[in-house]
Amino acid sequence: MTKQTHSFQAEVSQLLHLVTHSLYSNKEIFLRELVSNASDACDKLRYEGLNNDALFEGNADLEVRVSFDKDARTLTIADNGIGMSQEEAIAHLGTIAKSGTREFMGKLSGDDKANAKDQGALIGQFGVGFYSGYIVADRITVESRRAGLKAEDGVRWSSTGTGDFEVETITQAERGTKIILHLRDDAEEYLSAWKLKSVINKYSDHISLPIRMRKEEWKEGENDQPGEMVLTDEWETINQANALWARPKKDVTDEQHTEFYKHISHDFEPPLAWSHNRVEGSTEYTQLLYVPGKAPMDLFNRDKKSGLKLYVKRVFIMDDAEALMPSYLRFIKGVVDSADLPLNVSRELLQESRDVKAIREGNTRRVLAVLEDLAKYDKAPVAGDDGVTDATTEGVTDVLSDEDKAKQGKYSQFYAEFGSVLKEGLGEDFANKDKIAKLLRFASTSTDSVSVSFADYKARMKEGQEAIYYITADTLAAAKNSPQLEVFRKKGIEVLLMTDRVDEWALNFVQEFDGTALQSVAKGAVDLGSLQDEAEKKAAEDAAETFKPVLAKLKEALKDKADDVRVTTRLVDSPACLVVKDHGMSMQLARMLKQAGQQAPEMKPILEVNAEHALVKKLSGDANPNFNDLAHILFDQALLAEGGLPEDPAAYVKRVNALLV
Repeated sequence: MTKQTHSFQAEVSQLLHLVTHSLYSNKEIFLRELVSNASDACDKLRYEGLNNDALFEGNADLEVRVSFDKDARTLTIADNGIGMSQEEAIAHLGTIAKSGTREFMGKLSGDDKANAKDQGALIGQFGVGFYSGYIVADRITVESRRAGLKAEDGVRWSSTGTGDFEVETITQAERGTKIILHLRDDAEEYLSAWKLKSVINKYSDHISLPIRMRKEEWKEGENDQPGEMVLTDEWETINQANALWARPKKDVTDEQHTEFYKHISHDFEPPLAWSHNRVEGSTEYTQLLYVPGKAPMDLFNRDKKSGLKLYVKRVFIMDDAEALMPSYLRFIKGVVDSADLPLNVSRELLQESRDVKAIREGNTRRVLAVLEDLAKYDKAPVAGDDGVTDATTEGVTDVLSDEDKAKQGKYSQFYAEFGSVLKEGLGEDFANKDKIAKLLRFASTSTDSVSVSFADYKARMKEGQEAIYYITADTLAAAKNSPQLEVFRKKGIEVLLMTDRVDEWALNFVQEFDGTALQSVAKGAVDLGSLQDEAEKKAAEDAAETFKPVLAKLKEALKDKADDVRVTTRLVDSPACLVVKDHGMSMQLARMLKQAGQQAPEMKPILEVNAEHALVKKLSGDANPNFNDLAHILFDQALLAEGGLPEDPAAYVKRVNALLV
């Protein structure tokens, strides 16, 4: 046997430092990379064997074997794939030094970040996955023989990764490759069958080849020594070797889908729904997406990593593929397995590309379609006066399938958990804004339950009504009891009650629904159009004209608090209320910004007074000595009813007490 020493033709130590300290998020990634490489070697043999059956050498059962030796402190990943000749070992394992390491380092440091495709191609060119072994090893030995070569044409490659490597010829009866890691002292945990199985099950469970390890059995101790697990000579498969999502949908049971969800999400409750699809076209991928039944405690932490598990050709890449799902759908769990996706050198970060965009858009459409389906069957069909339920033909009852019946109530459950987050999509996803708007649900003056959609509201709008009316408030009680609703209750007009903190922000991106404008009842003047008769309009105009002197005095008294004072058309029982201009920021949103420590623009509301109210009529008395106090009380009461607090509560109490004496 001959032994040769070759020097790396570049500063490999710099790259190895980068690999072991920067490119990979944790050290267990090395096992994923080496098992993946072993699987690739078997796939290559399978491909070349199509034209040359002799390469199988009478053994077509391809596999990956993982073993360890505690005494020698070695971990071995072996395959019976294509293998390498001596020339290939030097070329493949030494390519890290071949032509362009400096260029490679330059691209990593950002000198040429624009050329993303070239960066992705560097994975294969420089063998970064193989060199991840140095995360846990201070020496790597590779023994290999290429399929079709003689036993004596084997090769042993060895290096500490410090600038040179040794190559020698060996005799190896079986084709394939063994990668032997000589573990460092701080990597002793990988000399454990339990640890290795855990890592392999996490990252490589769904590789299509069997991954095998030697069986363990319990051996009782002798001479008062404790018993222990010992390795046997029998090999067992430790992975499923068949990706659930890669199977035909019809071959996977509901129970299997549910158990897989529990495995990937660490959620012991079953999901509400899932979608399992194979997408073909210019970008091919498989998606298995789950809608959870319960929100996590950190749902509103937008900085938390979340997303899908990404595989490329059934090789696990990362846990949180955020780029494949928009932020407002961050609660979705599942798997995306791409046929070909560009990755950067670490295989843990996605590069923005046309393929990534296509997958993200496809995932978004699929999730929204699942939610639309749940919403469609959320409520049981209502029987008509003739007793026929959703009849499409007279006398024929539309009977729901058991599958559709099982969906009843699920969207309500989903919306109670995730509705607030879904609303973020109105501002984040312009392309699907209309679909998201159809999925939103609210309480209203007709029902306290959060169950009214925009479509439901439109279906029961009064004849002549020209807008969808809504109000935002901190709580449902505050919304229901708002004085701004009085004229709408009098007229029998339904108003949507929006109490999520995100509502005010989200509705900035939705001005209409299905051609009907959205109108806040707390903004601008109330114009009920044809719903207000001419007599009412004339009475309001006459009251405003008669009350002009009082309005002028109120404006003067409240010049530091109110932007304007005017006679209202929206109040029936209350003396006054506060509103803002048509396109102004609501007082609720301003309060939320201040509570969050954000800068809110200085704004003054408009005070609207009910000229027919007894308290307001007192203001019109000649030379009322308490006019100023009454004016401020009127304003502060309107502020309290709106959900705010007076700037000086003590002064408000003092004024009220003085008038009560």
